[in-house]
Amino acid sequence: MTHDLNAGKGQNRFVFEGFLIPFILVTSLFFLWGFAHGCLDVLNKHFQELLHMSKARSAFVQFVFYGGYFLMAIPAGLLMQKFGYKKGIIFGLILFAAGAFLMLPATLIQTFWSFLFCLFIIACGLTCLETAANPYTTVLGPSESGARRINFSQSFNGLGWIAGPLVGGMLIFSVNNNSNKFASIALPYLFIGSLVLIVAVLFWKVKFPELKEESHLSDDSNSTSGGKMKDLLLHPHFVLAVIAQFLYVAAQTGVNSFFINYVTEEIPSLTNQQAAQILGFGGMGLFWLGRFTGSTLFMRIIRPNRLLAFYAAMNVLTMGLVVAGLGWISVVALFSTYFFMSVMFPTIFALGIKDLGPLTKKGSSILVMSIVGGAIFPMIMGWIADISNMALGFIVPLFCFVYIVFFALKGYKVKNIKPALQLEV
Repeated sequence: MTHDLNAGKGQNRFVFEGFLIPFILVTSLFFLWGFAHGCLDVLNKHFQELLHMSKARSAFVQFVFYGGYFLMAIPAGLLMQKFGYKKGIIFGLILFAAGAFLMLPATLIQTFWSFLFCLFIIACGLTCLETAANPYTTVLGPSESGARRINFSQSFNGLGWIAGPLVGGMLIFSVNNNSNKFASIALPYLFIGSLVLIVAVLFWKVKFPELKEESHLSDDSNSTSGGKMKDLLLHPHFVLAVIAQFLYVAAQTGVNSFFINYVTEEIPSLTNQQAAQILGFGGMGLFWLGRFTGSTLFMRIIRPNRLLAFYAAMNVLTMGLVVAGLGWISVVALFSTYFFMSVMFPTIFALGIKDLGPLTKKGSSILVMSIVGGAIFPMIMGWIADISNMALGFIVPLFCFVYIVFFALKGYKVKNIKPALQLEV
């Protein structure tokens, strides 16, 4: 059944009446992919030591993982367009579980590329989940609370980010024998794969409304949408949001990938497992706190774009302290960065798809595709670290946050370009 989001009761509600159970299930997806991403950051450091590789080469973990997002994003958007959100989510969950369970035979093969293949399959599954879940949360209630709703759901993503490095670090770094170190890689993935299958069954059993995105533009502006992929270029705020999302994910992935490296280099007395605990409790704990307070408190009183601008500006400052390499001061600045990164992905996403109307699903797939920034920039950071030092590598996310300040102050504004005016230029 199709629901018109501009009709019916509950216009002032956080979630439309009758949509609470679907909203809860969709929100659970955010935790699952947060856990997968959190484990990834532990693997990056683990492969450096286990397979004796450079920081730049270990960044292939992120390259393959986020490359999977890039390759799968458009097919995922087309899948949602043809079969709807529910079937797309179930397909994504099955891919996620398959990649997780394939980690077990990969521990027997014991090559870097066998693990990368598993991560690629997981990434393809997560792409389907993110392509569906992010826009789905924004349209399950009134449009004016869309940014709050996606930030609330994303706060559970933050919990997954906390659990990932804690569980992954405990299971992966807790053994000393090399053969056991390979076997330990599969343990967190077998856990999350089993959980993913349970969630897939719940999605199959529960009835979901198929939502109809309505544009809130005037009829004249709406006529430019057309429903074609190229018509997204008629929405400058969307184009700038894609760039902002590309750079944000690049910055976040770079910080995550080399967090353990940075902490253990700045404070040599700390072990990898202790650094993973700081990442889990300190960094990801602040990440979750930032998303939760952002959605439940700050966005009630501060416009989302202004909060985004302030948080991005604070991260320009924290990255400056990290690059300076000031010991514990820089380490504290590094995990403080997570609080200010917390609202960025969902807020950029919500601002980017605003008033896209029938282009929402296509726009969502492109925004998810922009996650490919996480595949490229960590390799640049690793290369800088290999030829200089790890602290200098963090100049890359610093410049990413500078652009996000611009987007939050100017680029987010909805200014649709009419085709007729484009032809005259």
